[in-house]
Amino acid sequence: MGVHHLAFATKDTAANHRFYTEAMGFELVKVETAAMGDGWAKHLFYSTGSPRDQLIAFWELNVPDLGDEWSTDISRGQGLPAGINHLAFSADDLDDLARHRDRWLAARSDVLEIDHDWCVSIYTEDPNGIVVEFCTLTRDFSDQDRADAQRLLGATSLEARPAKEPKGRKIFKAADYRA
Repeated sequence: MGVHHLAFATKDTAANHRFYTEAMGFELVKVETAAMGDGWAKHLFYSTGSPRDQLIAFWELNVPDLGDEWSTDISRGQGLPAGINHLAFSADDLDDLARHRDRWLAARSDVLEIDHDWCVSIYTEDPNGIVVEFCTLTRDFSDQDRADAQRLLGATSLEARPAKEPKGRKIFKAADYRA
C-alpha cells in the first residue's frame, strides 16, 4: 500500500512552489480552494511520481483567526531538533541521487550527504523549514538487520544499539556549485 499524499502548511506559496517544482522537480497537478472559518485556503497538490496517487500537498491558509504565530517547521516548530520530522523520497540508485543533489545545488540549496552503510541519503531544507531527503538503498536488508531491529525495538539504553556510525558525511555548498 502506498501513500496517496502528505499535506503541510506553507506561509510562502511562491517560494514553496519554486522549491517543489525547480529544486525537487515535482509538477503542480491540482489546486483546490475552500472556505475556512472567516477566511479561505488553497490546497496545492504536486506529483512526486505517478500523477494519480503519489502526491505532496501544501495548504496556504488565509484565515485571520490564526494570526502569524504558527510555524510551518514540523520539527523545530514542535520544539524538536531540525530534521527529526522530515520527508524522505526514493532515489532509484546512486546516479539518480547525484542528479537530485545537483538539481538542489543548482536551485541554490545546500546539501548534506550521508552514507548510512545500508543506504545513502541527501538532505536539504524547504522554504517551510522542513528537512527533505532523497534516499537510495545500497544493499538489501539482511537477516542480521531484521534480528537487530527486533532486539532494538525494546532497547532502553544506548548500549543496546549497534556500534556502526555513518560511513561518510559530505556537505555540498550551493555557493560552490558549478553546473
